[in-house]
Amino acid sequence: MSNIPYTLIPDVDLPAPLGLIALQTDETLEPDFKRSFADHPSPIYVSRIPSGAEVTTESLSGMEDHITASADLLPKTLYYPVVGYGCTSASSIIGSERVEQLVQKSCNAGAVTNPLRAAIAFAHHKGISKLALLSPYIEEVNVPLRSAFQAAGLSTDVFGTFGEAQEAKVARITNDSVVAAAISLGSDNSVEGVFLSCTNLKTLDAIPIIQKMINKPVFSSNYALAWHMKRLIGQ
Repeated sequence: MSNIPYTLIPDVDLPAPLGLIALQTDETLEPDFKRSFADHPSPIYVSRIPSGAEVTTESLSGMEDHITASADLLPKTLYYPVVGYGCTSASSIIGSERVEQLVQKSCNAGAVTNPLRAAIAFAHHKGISKLALLSPYIEEVNVPLRSAFQAAGLSTDVFGTFGEAQEAKVARITNDSVVAAAISLGSDNSVEGVFLSCTNLKTLDAIPIIQKMINKPVFSSNYALAWHMKRLIGQ
């Protein structure tokens, strides 16, 4: 056997990588990111985090114990300008700052965002203070989410929910259902934009239809997270 010489690609010649932590039960976030980042140069490295089959405050808060270990499974030799933690409702319970701390304990991440933090940033970017909120969650999960928006200066007085706890069913809610519900909420004259919550809810095809019908900004957990991650790396 002979050893064959080789050369290495300099790190500076590689596009900046992004990290993503997706829920074990999530069927929607990765396909949506494939579409949202189709023309983007950064590779996205994905880790999974244990999550419950049902979305409850107990299952969401339990993810706090696994965030660091999940971030640790991302390739260790890389520096990530941004890592996204893919759960809107858990971020409202655990807290965005705490999520960031837990990710950075085991991962060389410059910034950490999540759909809640991203949605707040997007709303402020658009000058929105009054949101219509559509969620798939049961009430015990909706309460901390709406409180988190309120704490950020965003009212969600116009609110609707599918009231579904099972993740598998959330991932299969039809585009027509999302469109009809969002148009109904977003048509209220008091709201300035519509937020469609949950990374497992299929929304990308619904957003342009809703926007055309109500002529207001419409964004979702996955849309906002992709937007914020690009923004944080200056693109």
